[in-house]
Amino acid sequence: MTTLKSKLQEDLNAAIKERDELRSSTLRLTLAAITKEEVAGKQKRELSDDEVQKVITREAKKRREAAEAFAQGGRPEQSEREKAEGEVLAQYLPRQLSDEELNAIVGQAVEEARAAGAEGPRAMGAVMKIVNPKVAGRAEGGRVAAVVKKLLAG
Repeated sequence: MTTLKSKLQEDLNAAIKERDELRSSTLRLTLAAITKEEVAGKQKRELSDDEVQKVITREAKKRREAAEAFAQGGRPEQSEREKAEGEVLAQYLPRQLSDEELNAIVGQAVEEARAAGAEGPRAMGAVMKIVNPKVAGRAEGGRVAAVVKKLLAG
């Protein structure tokens, strides 16, 4: 068992003992998603920590989107529940980049792309190729793309 998955399992057991309903249900759902990913395909396999982290990231994104949908639908109590579940999952993810850090990384990538001959809005793909490995897991794709567009336009 990978270290991140075993940590999730240990934390689930602790949450159950403490009768922490929110934490235990969130971790149960996440472990179920990890297991589902492990058995998907033709053969069962063990996920690496990076793959487990991607599953957790995907689950956290689902919680954010659901919270927004519930808020727009006039169901604030459900929205708060989804936000709280997202915060539980955030503890297992790497720290997200601040706007300043993201701007600095993207700015450097834009300079590299321009040095390689990419110019204007069409340079977006070249810049994203440079930026994505540097921010993997620490900034959402939509947020990165917005900063790239802003810096390329300016």
